[in-house]
Amino acid sequence: LVRTGFGTNNVDHCTRLCHASSVAALIEGIGSGAVTAPFMAAEDAEVIVVIGSNPTENHPVAATFFKNAVKKGAKLVIMDPRGTAMRRHASHMMQFKPGRDVPMLNAMLNVIISEGLYDATYVAEHTQDFEELKAHVAALTPEAMAPVCGIDAQTLRDVARLYATSKASIIFWGMGVSQHTHGTDNVRCLIALSLVTGHIGRPGTGLHPLRGQNNVQGASDAGLIPMMYPDYRPVDDPKVHAFYEDFWQTKLETKRGLTVVETMDAIHAGKVRGMYVMGENPAMSDPDVQHAREALADLEHLVVQDLFLTETAKYADVVLPASAWPEKNGTVTNTNRQVQLGRQALPPPGDARQDLWILRELARGLGLDWTYEHPRDVFIEMKGAMPSLDNITWDRLEREGSVTYPSLSPDDPGQEIVFGDGFPTATGRGRLVPADVIPPAEEPDQEFPMVLTTGRQLEHWHTGSMTRRAQVLDDIEPEAVAYMSPADLRRMGAKGGDRVKVTTRRGVIELKARSDYGVPTGLVFIPFCYAEAAANVLTNPKLDPFGKIPEFKFAAARIEPAA
Repeated sequence: LVRTGFGTNNVDHCTRLCHASSVAALIEGIGSGAVTAPFMAAEDAEVIVVIGSNPTENHPVAATFFKNAVKKGAKLVIMDPRGTAMRRHASHMMQFKPGRDVPMLNAMLNVIISEGLYDATYVAEHTQDFEELKAHVAALTPEAMAPVCGIDAQTLRDVARLYATSKASIIFWGMGVSQHTHGTDNVRCLIALSLVTGHIGRPGTGLHPLRGQNNVQGASDAGLIPMMYPDYRPVDDPKVHAFYEDFWQTKLETKRGLTVVETMDAIHAGKVRGMYVMGENPAMSDPDVQHAREALADLEHLVVQDLFLTETAKYADVVLPASAWPEKNGTVTNTNRQVQLGRQALPPPGDARQDLWILRELARGLGLDWTYEHPRDVFIEMKGAMPSLDNITWDRLEREGSVTYPSLSPDDPGQEIVFGDGFPTATGRGRLVPADVIPPAEEPDQEFPMVLTTGRQLEHWHTGSMTRRAQVLDDIEPEAVAYMSPADLRRMGAKGGDRVKVTTRRGVIELKARSDYGVPTGLVFIPFCYAEAAANVLTNPKLDPFGKIPEFKFAAARIEPAA
């Protein structure tokens, strides 16, 4: 609709705010933005690394597989500035300094390479630029990096040796890795760890960015990205561009489009005057959200398609009542690359319409000859543009419920583990990209001495547009809270339950403090689902230069008792 009807590549989705930097690094390094192994592969691993993720709250199904693997004897290594619940199951809890992922991971690479723990045969046959990486990390010893990352040198050595020498090691990561101005560099380090040790392409090994939404992988695969057509093919590649002009029988824009945050800046600059928002809530989810709200208010025309009157819908000129998951047929592709079929169980209420009907009628109004009568018609078209869906048909999904891609034949259940014999890159090799030690976009100082980080809670999903309307969930977590260390609370003369004021260079909010021994001194964690104290009023909109993802996980802050 956007590319053929609006005539622009200005289309983006929630991956920009979660795993855009992961996708950028994965495409650069191994030629694919998807996971190399499902989270079920943890069952076959000897060592499981979970970094920048709190799976007990954010990926509870995956967390169950991690816990079961530990019960069977696997070693679990947790790397996170916050002491998450998974630390109870871990052999090592590496509670490193916020924003210091790269020095910690580079130190591990130094150990693996300097001690000869890397897989020399695999490196020679399946990777490129190893010598550049080796030279880059030569001086980044555990002793040099320990004061920077906050993990002692012996622990860095122990964990590096554990990861490298196991028969099967696998890495999982979340937004604690990706939501930084150096998020792409963080993932480059994880890719390097996997490639130099050969822990990829075999059972119990691989790289897995944990996707949170049921179709964020599918939306990326389908091309809801301003610089990519379906299956991650660049919009500015002449051959790719020609293919899609022929496929859709229309002239297409040749320039890369704007990302979510760039679009808000373009509105302020007067370059974008209309917006169509479908199932997103940028008035709550964007960084420096007051800036985003002012942009939404400045639009000449805003259309919002959603289930509820969200904070974004309050700015809309037109609201289109959409359909929920049980109210429509269609497919999603989850974090494991499983293409899953959803079947309609309920009719949409009132004047709500199924999303495909709304999109089709909009397209017809724009003069497009859209004749889709059922999601299977769209799926057939997707297969014509997406080789990743080869051997996966609608009829097969109706029979089997889900199929993992890639599927090598009509009977193949799908290849859960990929890249055992090479990578879909120009050379067939994985690329090792050195990462420099770069500080966050803003550091604590005398005026803003603490670090703010944000994320989700178990009870509330993203901006709370659905879960805060579920009374059973909102009764458990009914109000905004700031998680702080007991020591920081004592230092400011406050206790858990007191109201505090949190200020950054973008804005200020008031909310209740919650004492949490898992939060280190100098750090405050605030969930971003509470409209009455929106955490993203405070966050930093500075972007990773490659993934264009904002720095949600690090902002200099000041905290004081509320008046």
